[in-house]
Amino acid sequence: MLKQYLQFKLSQKLSPQQIQLMKLIQLPTQAFEQRLKQELEENPALESGKDKTDEFDDNFDNSDDYNDNDSINAEDINVDEYLSDDEIPDYRMQANNYSADDDDKNVPYASGTSFTQHLKSQLNTFRLDEEEEQIAIFLVGSVDESGYIRRSLEDIMDDLAFTQNVYTTEDKIGKVLSIVQQLDPAGVGARDLQECLSIQLRRKTPTPNIELAQNIIDKAFEQFTKKHYKKLLQKFDITEEQLKDAIHEIERLNPKPGGSFAGNTRIVEHVVPDFTIKIVDGELELTLNGRNAPELHVSREYNNMLKGYKESKDKSKSQKDAVLFIKQKLDAAKWFIDAIRQRQQTLFITMSAIMHYQKEYFLTGDERKLKPMILKDIADEIDMDVSTVSRVANSKYVDTPYGTKLIKEFFSESMKNDQGEDVSTREIKKILETVIENEDKKKPLTDEKLATILKEKGYPIARRTVAKYREQLDISVARLRKQI
Repeated sequence: MLKQYLQFKLSQKLSPQQIQLMKLIQLPTQAFEQRLKQELEENPALESGKDKTDEFDDNFDNSDDYNDNDSINAEDINVDEYLSDDEIPDYRMQANNYSADDDDKNVPYASGTSFTQHLKSQLNTFRLDEEEEQIAIFLVGSVDESGYIRRSLEDIMDDLAFTQNVYTTEDKIGKVLSIVQQLDPAGVGARDLQECLSIQLRRKTPTPNIELAQNIIDKAFEQFTKKHYKKLLQKFDITEEQLKDAIHEIERLNPKPGGSFAGNTRIVEHVVPDFTIKIVDGELELTLNGRNAPELHVSREYNNMLKGYKESKDKSKSQKDAVLFIKQKLDAAKWFIDAIRQRQQTLFITMSAIMHYQKEYFLTGDERKLKPMILKDIADEIDMDVSTVSRVANSKYVDTPYGTKLIKEFFSESMKNDQGEDVSTREIKKILETVIENEDKKKPLTDEKLATILKEKGYPIARRTVAKYREQLDISVARLRKQI
């Protein structure tokens, strides 16, 4: 049976201003500049640059809070709140005459020949009949950014029949593929890593080391990848020195022949630090990137529009609609300016707390001095929500005397050492990395031995934990770290 009843409850709901602020906080410097540019284009009541007087801004800041209500009456608008006594319109204070020597602030985009076009242009140097040319163009189009054709000849044959209406055989495709594999860069068109390395070695001038390397790749690739060096010494009846020289030749090859060319036409992304930390007279000094603190003010042109409405005796419907539009834009401009000010304050307070929490690290640069720190530690210290600290840490960079660092890298869990003290997992990883760097590469340390060494240094952690930290550091297992 259905019943109707009233229920009262309290609930929290983010205001549009709070949502806007949260979105602004998580933006890094470059993305923030794009968002700022977008807002300036969309809201004519918002202008950049330093205003000539702060009187208008002061009056504006003291205006009533915006009420998110569609039923706003023009008569209810207190026009005086948006006015100043400055009679000089803003357009008289601006100049549009730029010299030819002024810097172009636009980011240049890379241009050039694509990887596929580069390969297609080389096909003109071979004599191919019509069918072979169609197959060759299709094969070149199947080359991925790394330079590989990761498909079987049977699949290629089927695709040629269905999409290009070319009916051919696997042998014919294999013949054309051998031509494609002669293109530059060396190794392009290979179907797997073994074939890629083999193609590159065949291009080199034959020497004893090259020939041995070729035999290793062609006849003992699995033993080579698994670093079973004793089996290779027995199989080819060679000395350790000969094997070492052959492996050196293989290590000089490019496992991704298309990578260097394919990336040339991409736009290079630069990391712009959001903060800078300097050591001045033994003390830490934090500054916020100036690009995060733009000078914004409300347009005087809109000020004049409202003044004209105030002085008008007969207020038509169109004038009332216009003043509603003006108030909406002025409120949006005020929200945005306030949000940017709060963003600056939030960023600075959060980073300042992180800097002081990790003071020993920022003064020395020694990662072993990093203290255990989680988001809640900073949130409690600055009396903000954990999600706010997360937004600051996840996408922001800080320029330190030891390089540009991602802020979230300073956060880590804690573990107990043998003395019962809390230590950062970053500290343990740094020591683990140092131990592996100094190990005997002919007899690399297993995870079990690494766990024993860390225990001797005062960090009692299990072998599985060592394996987890090693993987996070992108370090291979002992067998794959082995060298001759």
